[in-house]
Amino acid sequence: MASSRPSADAEAARRLGQLLTGTEAREVADRLADGDTLTTALKVIAVGHRAEVRALLELTDPSAPSPSHLITLLRAIEGARSAPTLLTPLWTMPGPLAQSGPLTTSATQLVDSARCSVTCSTFNFQRTSGLWNSLRLIAQRPEIAVRVYLDTRAADRGQRSWSPTTTEVAEHMKPATILRTRKFDGDHVRNHAKFLAIDHRFLLVTSANFSWSAEHNNIEFGVLIDNPNLTDAVERELLRAEDSLYERVPTSL
Repeated sequence: MASSRPSADAEAARRLGQLLTGTEAREVADRLADGDTLTTALKVIAVGHRAEVRALLELTDPSAPSPSHLITLLRAIEGARSAPTLLTPLWTMPGPLAQSGPLTTSATQLVDSARCSVTCSTFNFQRTSGLWNSLRLIAQRPEIAVRVYLDTRAADRGQRSWSPTTTEVAEHMKPATILRTRKFDGDHVRNHAKFLAIDHRFLLVTSANFSWSAEHNNIEFGVLIDNPNLTDAVERELLRAEDSLYERVPTSL
């Protein structure tokens, strides 16, 4: 009787599908199709993942990995990870003036609907923001991984009742992972990237800081992008830069 247990090559293919973005799979396949060696083709993969990806590719064809076999596998991953990109504008304007698309305040609904992860980056945080409590509540759900990137100087340059320090953010959102900018080449890096990434699928890129005025009274514009490949790529880019540009904010036990 045949075993129902997946073979090693099937497990390797499944792991590759989890590990690679559609863009990475396409770029490696393109290079192999152009005649590059596997070593050269894998240079498009982040250094931290390169060895594992190579080992997994070799496991899928253990006798002698052939370019055609690997290209076929990578194209399958590219196709499985591909999805049409849907774009939705988000506006903030004083009063009821915005007429197209949802409002910036709908970002809290996006966070509240998360099923597995929320990653956000902002210049500053204010307690008046709707996201202040939404992120706290979502971080307390054990199945949701929450990661927040903050600008150190914007948050820690002076005690202000409406604007929490990086330490206060970390305490408020425990057990979320809170990261703040550190010095690079002798000076603090400024974290001015403002986005929300939900479930490695939805990416909200916005001019708005996390504050009441940015969500209700300023003129702000953002775009909500439904594209898993792009969202995953943005999150990975910051993860790769963490050791150089950020430090984790400690919390009390």
